[in-house]
Order: sequence, then structure tokens, then C-alpha cells
Amino acid sequence: MKKVIYISVLAILFFACKKLEYSPEGPTDVRIENLSGQTWYEVIVNTSGGLDTFDIISPGDTSGYLRFDKAFNVADISTMINCEKYATDSVDYTGLTYIGQAKITYQVSILSVQNKKLKIINCSLDAPLD
Repeated sequence: MKKVIYISVLAILFFACKKLEYSPEGPTDVRIENLSGQTWYEVIVNTSGGLDTFDIISPGDTSGYLRFDKAFNVADISTMINCEKYATDSVDYTGLTYIGQAKITYQVSILSVQNKKLKIINCSLDAPLD
């Protein structure tokens, strides 16, 4: 009888434990809002949880979402504007807190035309992940 109870308890524990679909770090769905007056081509985003490319983002427009394993409130972003490469400063992700399972928007503008620098003005939390 003890064996039957023991096996029943193990079976219940086995079937009750369910692997989580996502980890606490993510994934995070990311999109880019172009706050400049220029069209951006080949927008490359590195969130430290992946690297992906948005094709074209027109002035004032927002891209669609792309999924990254994890993301932070900052990212490495580069793009081509008028055949010249613009980029944010490199990010050291050490000690940063990940955003987690959410949809976010990086609002990005041109910081310096002379230095070809972009700047993330804001990282907004749009919604929980579906």
C-alpha cells in the first residue's frame, strides 16, 4: 500500500510541475521609434540578448516588434542615414537589470550629426508580453 501511495505522489508531482514557457529575463519584444527627420536604413539593435535588424524606419515612424531573449533600458543601436553609419555609444550591460517579459519601445534620435551619434531618449514599457 505504501508503494502505491508513493508512486501516486510522485506521479502527481511529475505531472503538476510544468516547465515555464519563458525565463524571468525574457523574452522581450522590442521596437524602435525614429524621432529624427531622417529615414533610417538597416537599423541594427543589440540588446545583449540577441542582435536583429529592422529594415527601414521613416521619420517619426515606429517599427514593428522583434523578439529578443532579453533586453535592458539601453541597447547598442546603429543605422545608415544618407549612406553614413550612425550609432549609439557602446553599452556595458554589467550590473543592469533586464526588463523581462514585456513589449518596449526605444525612442531614438540623432544626438550629433558631426559625430554620427544616436541617443536613446526614452525606453517605454508598452505592454506585458502576450
